[in-house]
Amino acid sequence: MSMEFNQSLYRSLYIIRRFEETVMENFPRGSFFGTTHTYLGQEANAVGVITHIQENDIIFSNHRSHGHFLAYGGDPRALFAELMGRATGVCGGRGGSQHLHWRNFYSNGVLGGIIPIATGMALAEKYKQTGAVAVTFLGDGTLGEGVVYEAFNMASLWKAPILFVLENNHIAQTTELNLALAGDICGRFSAFGIPSYSLSSSDVLEISSVTSELLSQVRQEQHPFGLIIDTHRFGPHSKGDDTRDPMLVQQMRLEFDPLQIHGQRLDETDRVAIESDVHLAVQNAFDQASKDPFPV
Repeated sequence: MSMEFNQSLYRSLYIIRRFEETVMENFPRGSFFGTTHTYLGQEANAVGVITHIQENDIIFSNHRSHGHFLAYGGDPRALFAELMGRATGVCGGRGGSQHLHWRNFYSNGVLGGIIPIATGMALAEKYKQTGAVAVTFLGDGTLGEGVVYEAFNMASLWKAPILFVLENNHIAQTTELNLALAGDICGRFSAFGIPSYSLSSSDVLEISSVTSELLSQVRQEQHPFGLIIDTHRFGPHSKGDDTRDPMLVQQMRLEFDPLQIHGQRLDETDRVAIESDVHLAVQNAFDQASKDPFPV
């Protein structure tokens, strides 16, 4: 990989990290409306996957959507403004943290509800013969929703060109995976004839490499695939409801931080320059959004 590519990946990772840290720092101050679910710790998933999408591809996200939106190229100011209910927000301040639409990016906070929609979008692109595919992100907690399996069934029967990216962070809100999930996750895909690949990694390059191959297969074979990423959420489910042992979270940060893993590939001077630039850009985006008007 070229140094420029590594620097670009690190910038994307750090934008997400600094954005989410800014959200967590300012939510208690009353800067935002509604609720929010940050992507801290999972940055490599969004960046590694979305790096390989093409112009007309569709991204469908969920309640934990900020990282996916920013990795897609979304404007931090517009996202801050959306969380603040401002007219300059992604959806004019009316969608909030969970319900975004920009270009071919969509998100929805209804658990499991995104899967049939994304599948339908993939089928539409297939019938239109655009060559576009859909990528949808879901979590381990979503596997308790029956509509997911209905969508898997239809996606497989009708050969929808879609990549299901299952981000397994081992906890659904406050319920640990072993208390909610019987059997294994791969079996849920194979039961419907959907091939899947399991990856336990916080390394953006590894995720990027695997995704590149899987998306190529989705395009060539016009068939759904699953990518299961074993990942780690550093922040609470939403604003402050983290029931986990703080020492466990600290250990996760030490072992599985995507920025630490990838940052080691950069020269220190380049890394510090990127971080400084991103700090300033994100702070400016927050400050500008704070001054933007509310919808009329």
